[in-house]
Amino acid sequence: MPFKRMLVATTLLLLALPAMAERNPMFTVITSAEEETQMMALILSMQAIEQDRSVRILLCDAGGELALADTDEGTVFEPAGRTPQQLLTGLIQRGVQVDVCAIFLPQREAGEDDLIEGVGSARAPEVGEYMATPEVRYFTF
Repeated sequence: MPFKRMLVATTLLLLALPAMAERNPMFTVITSAEEETQMMALILSMQAIEQDRSVRILLCDAGGELALADTDEGTVFEPAGRTPQQLLTGLIQRGVQVDVCAIFLPQREAGEDDLIEGVGSARAPEVGEYMATPEVRYFTF
């Protein structure tokens, strides 16, 4: 009987692993114009991915400038050897959902075609619902 219980417990644990990885998803909101702050927010987001956490990023105000295709890439930070925009692109390539705030583009008379590939425009009701999810860990920079 103990073997049977262990087998059932092991099976249940294996089935729960994907759900455990989704626990405490990280929601990073970047509003700072400071490149060092932007870079640290993106580094911490990358670390969360390395720990099998899901990450979502919202760029607002000056933070949204990271997502504009015609923006100067900015300062290269060591030891990463990348700019904040390059690290953001790397996060997008790893499947991170990145959006600018819903009011970001209209305030600049810009459209989604002005954004780097992979960045969308957030919809306030959907973001509000996501933020209200108890499991979401919310970080602002």
